[in-house]
Amino acid sequence: MIKIIKTIMLLLLFTLASNIYAANSDKPFAEQKIVLQISDADPTKQTLVLNVATNLIKAYGPDKVDVEIVAFGPGLRLMFDDNHNKGRINGLTDNGVRFAACSNTMKKMSKKLGKEPTLNSQATVVSAGVVRIIDLVNEGYLLVKP
Repeated sequence: MIKIIKTIMLLLLFTLASNIYAANSDKPFAEQKIVLQISDADPTKQTLVLNVATNLIKAYGPDKVDVEIVAFGPGLRLMFDDNHNKGRINGLTDNGVRFAACSNTMKKMSKKLGKEPTLNSQATVVSAGVVRIIDLVNEGYLLVKP
C-alpha cells in the first residue's frame, strides 16, 4: 500500500513539474529567451521596458522570441491596474509577452498603501521577483535591465 502511495505521489510530482516546464516553454521555436527587469517607479523606465519588449517582438517575430517582464520593488507600479500603460501591456500579452509581479513587493506595498494594490489582469504573481529572474536565467534566459 505504501509503495502505491509513493508511486502516486511521484506521478503527481512529475505531472506538476511537467506543467511548470510547459508553461515556460509555450514558444518551443523561440530563438531568443529574454527576461526584462523593471524595478524602478520612473514612468520613463516603465515605458522603456515596454518599448524593449515591443522591439524584440518586431525584430524576431512573436514566435521566435520568448519574453517575460518581471516587476519588483517600485517597478511593481507598472503592473498596477490603473497604470497608464495598461493597453500596451494587454497588447504585448497578445503577442506572448508574460508579466510577473513580485509577491514580496505586493505585501510591502499593501502595508504602505493600506490595501492590496489591484494588478493588471495580465500579471501573474510570483513568490519573489528576483528569484523568478534567477530561475529564468538558470533556464537560459538572457537578463536585460533597460
